[in-house]
Amino acid sequence: MQENQKQPSTDVLSANLSTNIIRLKKELPIGKSFDIIARNITIGGHAGYYVMINGLVNSNLFLRLFQRFQSNLETDGVDSITDFIRIQLGNTEVTRQTEWKPVITGILSGYTALFIDGFSEGLILDMRNYPARGPEEPDLEKVTRGSRDGMVETIIFNTALVRRRIRDPHLVYEIKKVGSRSQTDVAIGYIQGVADDHLVSHIRETIQNLDTEALVMGEKTLEELMIKKRWYNPFPQAKFTERPDVVSAHLLEGHVAIFVDTSPSVMLFPATLFHFTQHSEDYYQNPLVGTFIRWIRFTAIFISIFFTPTWLLIAENPDSIPAFLSFLVPEEQAYFPLFIQLLLVELNLEILRMASIHTPSSLSTAMSIIGGLILGEYAIQIQLLTPDTVLFMAISSLATYAVPSIEFGMGLRIYRVFILVTTGLLSYIGYIVGIGTLFWVLYSTRSFSGLRYTWPLIPFDGKALSNILLRKPIIEVKRQKEKQQASKEKPVK
Repeated sequence: MQENQKQPSTDVLSANLSTNIIRLKKELPIGKSFDIIARNITIGGHAGYYVMINGLVNSNLFLRLFQRFQSNLETDGVDSITDFIRIQLGNTEVTRQTEWKPVITGILSGYTALFIDGFSEGLILDMRNYPARGPEEPDLEKVTRGSRDGMVETIIFNTALVRRRIRDPHLVYEIKKVGSRSQTDVAIGYIQGVADDHLVSHIRETIQNLDTEALVMGEKTLEELMIKKRWYNPFPQAKFTERPDVVSAHLLEGHVAIFVDTSPSVMLFPATLFHFTQHSEDYYQNPLVGTFIRWIRFTAIFISIFFTPTWLLIAENPDSIPAFLSFLVPEEQAYFPLFIQLLLVELNLEILRMASIHTPSSLSTAMSIIGGLILGEYAIQIQLLTPDTVLFMAISSLATYAVPSIEFGMGLRIYRVFILVTTGLLSYIGYIVGIGTLFWVLYSTRSFSGLRYTWPLIPFDGKALSNILLRKPIIEVKRQKEKQQASKEKPVK
């Protein structure tokens, strides 16, 4: 009885170039997709074959390198891959691969794959040149003074912008691939010895265990896959930023940053309620001015949530308010009750907000005039709305835009509408139920690290809370951290 011969694995490259070319044409739409370039070449008397994606490769570098390959200089006697790399690729980043999966993924990621007959290894040459825009200041995080660069859609540029600010050998970027089809590059950035090791491990394991085809919407899709949220909770549990200085500051504080290729936003973990109330502007001003700006922002947040529901409660119960608040009771009447008027204005403001996003910049001024002046004025004239409703809703909406985080601001807006509805339907009871629900959602929410969303207020941490309420000098914050670190390292007697 003859023994069965062991069949070669189909997952590894063959030393026969023809076999490799057949496999490549099965894995990739070579000859069908115009942007996949594949050519036969001769290197040192050996048949060769290369594959690349047009548009993702630096053309000048590619031409110089392959002209050298096909010249008669130093190409005779290619006896081993090691000699070939040493002689021909001394100044080029190259990886040797023996398995098909990393080869195919590398080609689709923009690398150039080179195969030489007689060798069972493929060379993955890094000559990538991704399309990218300049690092401009992000529109949502502008400052009056400070750096004007911002993240872009190329992950290597984003990590370099942070590395430029933190030249610490302990700054680590771990690269992962997410998505069975997209194979999107995701980098986990942290500073060893500063970031919590348990948090880093938790994030690493979560990303490795994700089961998805693609990160369609970049970092937002990744966040939804990582964080399982309740449908009634619109508040973000990861902080998003497009500013490299903000990412650097958070990394130095012990946070973990997640970079997603093709996305200009970086996710920061852990994130609590008060992380969304801070802005770079606070730190580009002196401490007193920064504290003043911060308290104005806190006031705006409270106005955006409670101002219109409280006014509605006062206006609908004029007999139970003190005389000095009587000016809040509207004197004019409209066809709709105040509750409906507020909801109508809220709806129209949301429509205007969405329309401003989709309106070309050349028409945005005209649209704001039509929406803000003409519609409001005529709504008052035909007694569809009262002037008080328009004024107080405008104040509330203006305060909403003072919130630095657009995701957190949207969560506050949703619960403002919820409190309006409960107050309009149930008066005092509805007002209490609406506010109680908001505080319960905030209290019951936990960050990705397990830290309660309301920390350092609940559970109470006086020093951490004082750093949030007051913009302290950098040297004072540094001394506090050094004292905390010394107390942790002090041996217990």
